[in-house]
Amino acid sequence: MKTDIQIAQEATMLPITEIAEQVGLTPDDLEMYGKYKAKLSDECMERLAKEEDGKLVLVTAINPTPAGEGKTTTSVGLGQAFAKLGKKAVLALREPSLGPCFGIKGGAAGGGYAQVVPMEDLNLHFTGDFHAITSANNLLAALLDNHIQQGNELGIDPRQIKWKRCLDMNDRVLRNIVVGLGSKMDGMVREDHFVITVASEIMAILCLSDDMADLKRRLGRIIVAYNFKGEPVTAADLQAVGSMAALLKDALKPNMIQTLEHTPALVHGGPFANIAHGCNSVRATKMALKMGDICVTEAGFGADLGAEKFFDIKSRMAGLHPDAVVLVATIRALKYNGGVAKDALSEENMDALKKGIVNLEKHIENLQKFDVPVVVTLNSFITDTEEETAFVRDFCEKRGCAFALSEVWEKGGQGGVALAETILDVLDHKESHFAPIYPSEMSLKDKIATIAKEIYGAADVSYAPAAEKELAHITELGMGDFPVCMAKTQYSLSDDAKKLGRPEGFTLNVREVYASAGAGFVVVVTGAIMTMPGLPKKPAAFGIDVSDDGVITGLF
Repeated sequence: MKTDIQIAQEATMLPITEIAEQVGLTPDDLEMYGKYKAKLSDECMERLAKEEDGKLVLVTAINPTPAGEGKTTTSVGLGQAFAKLGKKAVLALREPSLGPCFGIKGGAAGGGYAQVVPMEDLNLHFTGDFHAITSANNLLAALLDNHIQQGNELGIDPRQIKWKRCLDMNDRVLRNIVVGLGSKMDGMVREDHFVITVASEIMAILCLSDDMADLKRRLGRIIVAYNFKGEPVTAADLQAVGSMAALLKDALKPNMIQTLEHTPALVHGGPFANIAHGCNSVRATKMALKMGDICVTEAGFGADLGAEKFFDIKSRMAGLHPDAVVLVATIRALKYNGGVAKDALSEENMDALKKGIVNLEKHIENLQKFDVPVVVTLNSFITDTEEETAFVRDFCEKRGCAFALSEVWEKGGQGGVALAETILDVLDHKESHFAPIYPSEMSLKDKIATIAKEIYGAADVSYAPAAEKELAHITELGMGDFPVCMAKTQYSLSDDAKKLGRPEGFTLNVREVYASAGAGFVVVVTGAIMTMPGLPKKPAAFGIDVSDDGVITGLF
C-alpha cells in the first residue's frame, strides 16, 4: 500500500476556483493562495449569511490509542461519500500544528484515499494562520514586558504575570525559562513560560470569534497579569488590541481546499483538545453550513474531550445545533483497551474485545446525555474478523445506536457510502434535542464536578490549594458563568493516561485553574497535562526530507 504522502502527491487536484463553484462561490469570493488554496472573503461570508443552514454532523472518537482510530480519515471519507450519494457536503476541519508533525502524532490531513490536499502545504505553513497567531501572542508578551521596563504605569506585579509566550513547535526546554538576563536595559529578570501555539488563548479567540469586531472585543478582554492591588490587567489596558488584530486580519478568514475526490473542505483554526477546546473555527463551521446540505466537522481526540467541548463550549457560544454525532472506533483499539499488546492486535481475541469495549460503551452513554442521535462506525482493518465485527455491531444496536462499517482509508468515498446512508437515515428519522450538559449559571466547581462525574466517570474531584483559591477569585471577577475547558490527558477517561478501558471510582486531580477571559471560558488543568509538549527520542522529523527538485517526503 502506498503511503499517505504518495497518494496525496499522485492526486490530480482541481483549481480551487472549480471547487468553490460547486457550492455557489465565484472567483470574487476567494482570496487566492496559489492555485489550490484560498481564503473566503468577508464579502462572501456576508452574502451567504442569508442562506439556510444544512445539517450539522460531528465526528468524534473513543480515546486514542497507539493502534489508531482514524477520526479525520473518517470525516474526510464521509464528506466524499455524501458526494457519491448526490449530497452537497462541505467539510469543516482543524488545521494541523507543526509541533506534532515533527513529533509523534504526525499530520492531520486524513489518510489513505480519504485525505485533504495539498497535504504537504496543510501540514506545514499552509496560509500562515498559525504564524499570525504566534506573532500576535508574542507581540502582546513583548508589549507587557516593555510596559514594565518603561515605568510600569499600570502597577503590574511581576510575580502575577499570567501571559505566556508561544511557539508552534514541541520544545520542552521552553516550558519554564528566565527572561531579562543581562543589563538593566534588557528588562526585568523574571520567570517566564512558553506554550505551544495551539494552546494560546489567541488560537481559542480566533476560533470562537464571529467577525473582526468580536475578535477585537475578545482580544481586549485577555487578562495578561494582575497589578499590585490584585486587579486584572488586560490587553486593552496595554493598548495592544489594534496591532494584534492587524496581525490576525487575514488569519480570521476561513481557508478552502479540497479532498482527493474534490469535495470542498474549510480548514481553519486548530486548538488542541487536550489543552484548549479542540474545534475548528466557528466562522468556518457556519460557512460550511450555509454552503452545503451537510456540514461534516470534527472535534479533537476522544469524545470525553473534543465532543464535550464542541457541545458545551463551541455550540453553546455559537448557537449551533448538532443533528447527529458519529463515534469512530476500531476493533484494534478496543482490543488494546482490553489489555492486548500493540504487536498482537491483528489476532482475533474476543475476550479482549469484550473487556475493552467498555471504553466505547462509556462514550456512547456520554454522547447520549447531550440528546443527539449517535452513529457508531468501525474504521475497518483487513485483520478484523466477522465475529469481532458482528459483536461490536450487536453491542451498539442494543444501546440504541445506528452502526456502519467504514472503509474510506482503502476505498475513499465509496468505502464510506454505507456510513453515509446510515447517517442520512438517522437524520431523516431521529430528531436531535441537543442541550449542553450543564447550565451557564451553575457554579464553576459544580460544572467541573458534572464533567468529572458524568463524562469521565470520576467519584470525586480534588483541588490543589492554589486552584481552589483561583476558582473563587475568578468567580469574584464575574466569570462564574463561563463554561469550563478541561485540560486532561487524551489517552484515558481519567486524568491518568495509563488507566485504559472504563476507569471508575477515581478522583480527578485539579492542579491549576486560570481564566481565558477573551475566549470566554475557564481552563481547568488536571493531572500531568503539559501545555508545551516535548519531542520523543526518535521524532518524526528524522524521517522528513525534501528532494533536489522540491518534493517533500516523510510526512504522514
